Amino acid sequence: MRVLKYLVSVAFLALPLAAQADELQEAPAPDAAAPVPSSSDTILVTATRLAIPVDQVPASLTVLDKPAIDRAQDIGVTELLLRTPGISISRNGGYGTTTALRIRGAESEQTVVVIDGVKLNDPSASSGGYNFANLLAGDASRIEVLRGPQSILWGSQAIGGVVNVVTALPAKTLEGSFDVEAGSHETVSARAAIGGKTGPLAWRLGGQAFTTDGISALAPAFGGKEADGYINRNVSGRAVIELAPGISADLRGYYASSQTEIDASTADSLEYSLNREFVGYAGINLDLLDGRFRNRIGYTYTDTDRDNFNPTRARAQTFDAAGHNRRLEYQGAFAIAEGWTLLAGAENERSRFRSASPPAALATPVPAPVRGGADITSFYGQLSAQPIGGLTLNAGLRHDDHDRFGGKWLFAAGGVLNLPTGTVLRASYGEGFKAPTLYQLFSEYGVASLAPERAKGWEAGAEQHLFDDKLVFGATWFQRKTRDQIIFNSCAATSTDALCFVPGNATTRRQGYYANVSRAEAHGIEAAAALKLGSFQLDGNYSWTVAEDRSPGANFGKWLPRRPRDTANGSVSYAWPFGLTTGAAIRWSGKTFDNAANTTVLDAYTLVDLRAEYALSPSLRLIGRVENLFDETYSTAIRYNALGRVFYAGLRGRF
Repeated sequence: MRVLKYLVSVAFLALPLAAQADELQEAPAPDAAAPVPSSSDTILVTATRLAIPVDQVPASLTVLDKPAIDRAQDIGVTELLLRTPGISISRNGGYGTTTALRIRGAESEQTVVVIDGVKLNDPSASSGGYNFANLLAGDASRIEVLRGPQSILWGSQAIGGVVNVVTALPAKTLEGSFDVEAGSHETVSARAAIGGKTGPLAWRLGGQAFTTDGISALAPAFGGKEADGYINRNVSGRAVIELAPGISADLRGYYASSQTEIDASTADSLEYSLNREFVGYAGINLDLLDGRFRNRIGYTYTDTDRDNFNPTRARAQTFDAAGHNRRLEYQGAFAIAEGWTLLAGAENERSRFRSASPPAALATPVPAPVRGGADITSFYGQLSAQPIGGLTLNAGLRHDDHDRFGGKWLFAAGGVLNLPTGTVLRASYGEGFKAPTLYQLFSEYGVASLAPERAKGWEAGAEQHLFDDKLVFGATWFQRKTRDQIIFNSCAATSTDALCFVPGNATTRRQGYYANVSRAEAHGIEAAAALKLGSFQLDGNYSWTVAEDRSPGANFGKWLPRRPRDTANGSVSYAWPFGLTTGAAIRWSGKTFDNAANTTVLDAYTLVDLRAEYALSPSLRLIGRVENLFDETYSTAIRYNALGRVFYAGLRGRF
C-alpha cells in the first residue's frame, strides 16, 4: 500500500508543477530496458534507470552495443565483460562452472545484475550474489557496466557496480537473426531470434542451445583427468503493445536451464548440478502531459532452483535449494524545465528461500529444509540539472526499510562537464549497502541480528575526444571503503562462544556462523583509449586495482583474494575491402592470491585470441576464432582448470 500511496503522491505533486511550466519538455523513459535508437549519433545509457546520453552520466561506464558484441564473438557475457576496465573473475573450471565477477575489487555478491530491467540475485545462495556461469550472450543487444556504488538507484548489493543486459526489440516489420558455431571439445552453440512490429504490437522471441564435452574442472596438475561437460538451454522474449496514445503494456521473460558436471577441489567426481532460472516482468507505461511526466508500474518475479546429484551415493541428491523474489515497483520521470529532470521511485521486494543437504544414507531421514524470508520497502529520488551549457549535476536520496534491521538512508551526487575542446570531466560520490542474505540470516549458520554491509566511494576522471571522436582516451581514479562486511567465522570444537551453538540450544554445536567483522578498502586507476580510422579499429584499457583487507588482525593490509592488482586488455580489427574482417585481442592479468593470508599465489597470465569474419552476403557471414592462441596454462581459482587453446567456426545471419 505504501508503494501505491507514493505513486499517487508523486502524480499529484507533479501536475501543478507541470501547469506552471513555460515550455513543453519531454522526460526520458524511466526504464533500464528502454529501447535506444541504433542509428543515432548520441549513445544512450539505461543502467541509470533513465535513458540518457552517456555524456550526462557522472559515473564511469562502458557500453557494449550489438556490433561490439558480434565483433567479439564471445559465447558468454563473462568473456565480454572481462574485456572492459575494472573487471576480474574467478571460475571453477570451464563453461558452466561457478563464476564470480568482481568490479573494482568488490566482492562478487556486491554487483547488481539486471536483465531487461529486472534485478537478479539468488536468495538461496550463501552470499546472495549472481552466478555468471549460465549467462550466455544470447539475444543481448546491449550490455552496460556502471562502476562504483549505485545503491541510490538499485538498492542492496550495488556496491561494486551494475551490469545491465538488455535484449533486442524489433525495428522492422519482420526481422531475425541466428548464430551457429561448433569447435573444440565437441562444443556446439545454436542461437536464433525472430520478431517484428505490427500495428501497436512489437515483439521478439529468442532461444539458444549450447553444449560442450568440456575440460576437467579440476586442474590436471592436481589429478584432473575426466572431462566435465555442460549443457545450457535458454529462451527470452519481449513484447510491447500500445493500448492507447501514451499508454502501453510491457511483457518480458527469460528462462535458462543447465546441467554442469563438477569436480571437488581434491579429486575428479561424477557429481553434477542442475540449475533453472526464470525472470519475468509485466508492466504498464503511462505518459502524461505530452510526455513530460512518464510513469512505469511493474511487477517482477525471479526464481532460481538449484540441485546437485552424485550418482555414486545411495541417495544421489546432495543439495537442494530454491530462492525467489517478488518485486512491485514504480518509477516516474518528470521534466521540470529544460535541462531539469526528477526521477522518483518506490519498490517493495519480498524474498524467500529454502535449502537442504540430504544425507547420503537412505536410512537417514532427509531433514526439513531451512526456510526464510525478508521484505524491503524502498523510496528513492534523484534530481538532474543542467544549470549551464555542458554541465550536468545530479543528487539523490534513497531510504530502505528492511523488516529485519530497520531503515537506512543513502546519498549520492555527481557532475559531468563537457568542454568545447572535447574534454569531459566526471566526478561522483556514492553510498552503497548490501542487506544480509536469507542464507546468512536463517541457515544453520545464520545470525538473525546481522547488519547490512555499508560502503562509501568516490571517483574523478577525465576523457578527451579528438578528430570527431576518432580518437578517445581517458582515465579515472576511484576509491571505496567498506565496513561491516559479512564473513563466515569457523568454530573450534572447544569454543565457548555462544554463537558457536545452535540458537536456542546451548548444548548443540555448529561448525560456524556469519558475523559483521570485515572491513575492506579499494582504490585504483582505470585508463582506456580507442582509435577509429576508417576500417581500422584499435582499443585498449589498463586497470590498477588495490583491494585490501582492513580488518584488525593478521590479514590487515593483505590483498583480498582473487583480485589481481594489474589487468590490461587490447584489441585490433580491420575490415578489408573484399568483405573480410580480421582481428586480435590480448588480455593480461597480473598475479594475485587465492587465500586471505596471501600464502597461495595465482600466477600472472597472458591470453591472445584471433578472430575473423567473412561476408558471404549482406545478411550472412562466416565467422571463426581461436582463443588462447599460445595455449597458456593458468588458473583463476587454485586447483581448478581453465580452457587452453580452442577453435570455433560457424555462420551468422541478420535479416
